[in-house]
Amino acid sequence: MPSTRVLAAAAALWLGLAGVAGAQEVTLRLHQFLPPPATLPAKVLKPWAESIEEASGGRIKFEHYDAMSLGGRPPDLYDQARDGAADIIMTVTGYTPNRFPKSEVFELPFMMRGSVATSKAFWEMVETELQDSEYREVKMLGAWVHGPGVIHTAEPVTRLEDMAGLKLRGPTRVINALLGSLGAVPVGMPLPAIPEALSKGVVSGTVIPWEVTPAIKLSELIENATEFSGPQALYTATIVAAMNRDRYESLPEDLRAIIDEHSGLALTTLAAEQMLAGDAPGRALAVANGTQVVTLDKAEVARWKAAAEPVVADWIGEMEARGIDGRAAIEQANALIDKHQP
Repeated sequence: MPSTRVLAAAAALWLGLAGVAGAQEVTLRLHQFLPPPATLPAKVLKPWAESIEEASGGRIKFEHYDAMSLGGRPPDLYDQARDGAADIIMTVTGYTPNRFPKSEVFELPFMMRGSVATSKAFWEMVETELQDSEYREVKMLGAWVHGPGVIHTAEPVTRLEDMAGLKLRGPTRVINALLGSLGAVPVGMPLPAIPEALSKGVVSGTVIPWEVTPAIKLSELIENATEFSGPQALYTATIVAAMNRDRYESLPEDLRAIIDEHSGLALTTLAAEQMLAGDAPGRALAVANGTQVVTLDKAEVARWKAAAEPVVADWIGEMEARGIDGRAAIEQANALIDKHQP
């Protein structure tokens, strides 16, 4: 028979091992479409996950699956979170067209006035309204937009007429409608498909912010870029991070509280600030690689705004057909953006 001392030692050892095992109670799989060096995985999602791991004392661990390494295509990501194929995802909402109609208001032409303020406005709309409507199938963790959209083309675009007939990649249906209104031939596709599409001549250019261009080595494929002067950007795209609702609700209350504390406005602001901060080095790298940058003056920008007006009118009509007051949504978005201006 083992001695009492041996039994006590064995019990202590078992309890110690159980404590170590219990220290890692949850492993969350985070799936997204960008390569690891891109701003969002490298400077947003992984630091955010690390902050949660640290705050949880190691009880939450993350597994990062970049560049669609869990399988599927970028348009599948939202459903992967909904269905539990991934615990957490990051995606562009427009990769699933017509799924999130009111969120599109932030993508309308020249709506964005400062990407950080617009991101905070988007998150406030999500938190107060859209979580229980458009995003009711998941637990929303963050919602933001990227910095000013830039046109990247094989041939220079210096005036509105230069857009005529250009086959340009666009990320969402609203942005594709904008490209069409400006005279281009829009081709919708997720960001990872851009290099191959350019190399094969499927498109002759793309719209994309400077921040993510190094991750896909765009300046090695395109030699011209067009920017817009003024406080309003030609376009931006809405981006979200979301979690499987059942997975979130199954967590202990204290772990849910840690995720909540580090998500929402905190994650939204981190993402918006890091994406905006990435624009300058992305632009500098492109210029160093020989990209010629044209900045349209205010008079030329006014012509583009006029050409884009039908996109807004059409969107309002589409929203009305879906029972959404599009004009009120635009007014609401503008008010929220103004509210969050620094």
